[in-house]
Amino acid sequence: MTQTQQPPVELLHVDLGVTGMTCTSCSSRVERKLNKLDGVEATVNFATESASVAYDPDKLSPADLIQAVEDTGYGAFEMGASSGDEDASTSNVSQIDAARDQEADELKRRLIISAILAVPVMLLSMIPALQFTNWQWAVLTMSTLVYFVGGAPFHKATITNLKHGAFTMDTLISMGTTAAYLWSLWALFIGNAGMPGMKMEMHLFASDSTMDEIYLESVAVVIAFLLLGRWFETRAKGRSSEALRALLTMGAKDASVIRNGKEERVSIDSLVPGDIFVVRPGEKIATDGVVTEGASAIDESMLTGESVPVEVTEGDSVTGATINTTGRLLVKVTRTGADTTLAQMAQLVTDAQAKKAPVQRLVDKIAQVFVPVVIGVSLITLIGHLLAGSGLAPAFTAAVAVLIIACPCALGLATPTALLVGTGRGAQLGLLIKGPEVLESTKKVDTIVLDKTGTVTSGTMSVHGITAIAPYSEAEILRLSGAVEHASEHPIAQAIATNAAEAGELPSVDDFSNEPGVGVQATVEGRRVNVGKLQGDLGELAGAFTTAQRDGATAVVVSVDGTAAGIIAVRDTVKETSATAIAKLKELGLTPWLLTGDNEAAARATAAEVGIDPANVIAGVLPQDKVHHVEHLQNEGKNVAMVGDGVNDAAALAQADLGLAMGAGTDVAIEASDITLMNSDLISAVDAIRLSRKTLGTIKGNLFWAFIYNVLLIPIAAIGFLNPMLAGIAMAFSSVFVVTNSLRLRTFERTPHESR
Repeated sequence: MTQTQQPPVELLHVDLGVTGMTCTSCSSRVERKLNKLDGVEATVNFATESASVAYDPDKLSPADLIQAVEDTGYGAFEMGASSGDEDASTSNVSQIDAARDQEADELKRRLIISAILAVPVMLLSMIPALQFTNWQWAVLTMSTLVYFVGGAPFHKATITNLKHGAFTMDTLISMGTTAAYLWSLWALFIGNAGMPGMKMEMHLFASDSTMDEIYLESVAVVIAFLLLGRWFETRAKGRSSEALRALLTMGAKDASVIRNGKEERVSIDSLVPGDIFVVRPGEKIATDGVVTEGASAIDESMLTGESVPVEVTEGDSVTGATINTTGRLLVKVTRTGADTTLAQMAQLVTDAQAKKAPVQRLVDKIAQVFVPVVIGVSLITLIGHLLAGSGLAPAFTAAVAVLIIACPCALGLATPTALLVGTGRGAQLGLLIKGPEVLESTKKVDTIVLDKTGTVTSGTMSVHGITAIAPYSEAEILRLSGAVEHASEHPIAQAIATNAAEAGELPSVDDFSNEPGVGVQATVEGRRVNVGKLQGDLGELAGAFTTAQRDGATAVVVSVDGTAAGIIAVRDTVKETSATAIAKLKELGLTPWLLTGDNEAAARATAAEVGIDPANVIAGVLPQDKVHHVEHLQNEGKNVAMVGDGVNDAAALAQADLGLAMGAGTDVAIEASDITLMNSDLISAVDAIRLSRKTLGTIKGNLFWAFIYNVLLIPIAAIGFLNPMLAGIAMAFSSVFVVTNSLRLRTFERTPHESR
């Protein structure tokens, strides 16, 4: 008897947005919690703040999954159904953005309330002349609001982390402020600090005063300062969804489909393989397909970054979201939805950003050791003083002093203040730096990969050389060809026409005609002039044609009355500062590579002009393959920076250890990058790396001095030689030092250079 085999369970899929995660350990906890559920396979992505979950619908529902995440201490919500269509995907990232914005707004409200209350608390506590009768009760009222309202995120995170046996700076912030708050309550309600006329002055030793001290100013100031840092971090987090939204909204929204012999306008979602749709000049191609009728030039710059349109005729493949520039096309659909090139590029961006794990904050690394040590020292201090015969008040005062002196106000300010000043200075110089992880990346990179068109070059075609044979001069060849090309919209034609118009007035033309993929022709001053691709024998011009191609230019043949009369070399123009920028990048210890979809000759010519080693040129790269070349360099042990400007660069920018996007490029590239160079000048890449490294150095300097102050004063506090009130002053002084040190970044100057 054969046992019947049960069919495999079909799992359903749901995407969850996860809020409240502050580091990769948070995402790991959520992932472990979900995967412990019966019938669940989950992956949690900290970078995109989302969870991809496959689950058994017979055992669980999305509501159960959300509850599991919330039981771990984080927020969760179900995102739009992941069906592969653009609207649902866009809805997903919009929901994550909305949740993040809500979190930032909540932190901002708490920050404003805490800052308004912390200022009078600090002034009243530290300046005896301002201390009116019963001032301490006013300070208690204001500090209580700051402790519970402003400190709520830290207290909540502490409870969540302690449940999982983890220590972060939130733990120390919460414990330090709680100890100071509870001691102050004891001093006010049980001790003598609540007496009318109570005055609090600064003194060194805890035993110097017969009046119990309160430490509420430490509570208010620490919480207010650290809320500022947390708010800034939240604002700087989660840029990946911006890139995805830009990609998903780039394609066409509808198409003109021929069905039953009639043309009708339909939504892009209703297209299926085999449909025939019409693309008119100036329209976006609706989806990937094959041309069945017509000829045209397709502008693929948004995908490839290359400025020269691609000529297509019957049988050629075309890509969705590219633009038809000249002729009318009929296209047969071959791929739709998630199978299209555009959708696959969006997936590449997602995958690359998921792989690029955020650098764990240096402060959190310190906290894993520092927090347990401080708590241990505080407990030992309390027990030690009690065993030594000290009273409860002196023992508890010394223990509280340890927690307060260790409370990381300066540590918490070290990163956000330097980041605010550094990024602010960067914005003045047209350099947009997105967050602290970016700074860490700039220190490590040793290789920089440069896209060619729009990055090293201007992306604008221009005439680079003219060769003519008798009886024609170079000026005559340019004048005749310019007159004919003036009527064409092709970028190469416009380059020739513009150059010719600058040289003088162009003659009129008759009988103009355009043969797609071949060239244009017209009658000029009684002569038939043809401008376009090679047709027939070039004779004496063969050498000039070969030289132009070898130098990476497009060789345009000019024929007069059927005989080749001249060659015009047209190519992209190298930006004036590119050679200087690459020299400066080498000085920073970076090895430049050129990565382009252009042909080998054009790539090598550009590399030679700007000083890139020919061995470091990768040409003829398909849009979807750029990310793989970056990944290959990383697998060789290199830390890679990438500079680009096109949609095809987005995944590579995300994959790279450091992504820099030209501001004149596409929104997708800008959002996928770590740094945006608003003036599209490659010398700005040098400035961005210099400024980022200087900002990182300032942050580390801030952390060192803030931390060393803790290390030096904790033993003094433990012995009982430091009053917690003085600890508050020392904390304020270290904060002033951190802020002052960060302000030095305002003096950063742009790299001096001369255009070639």
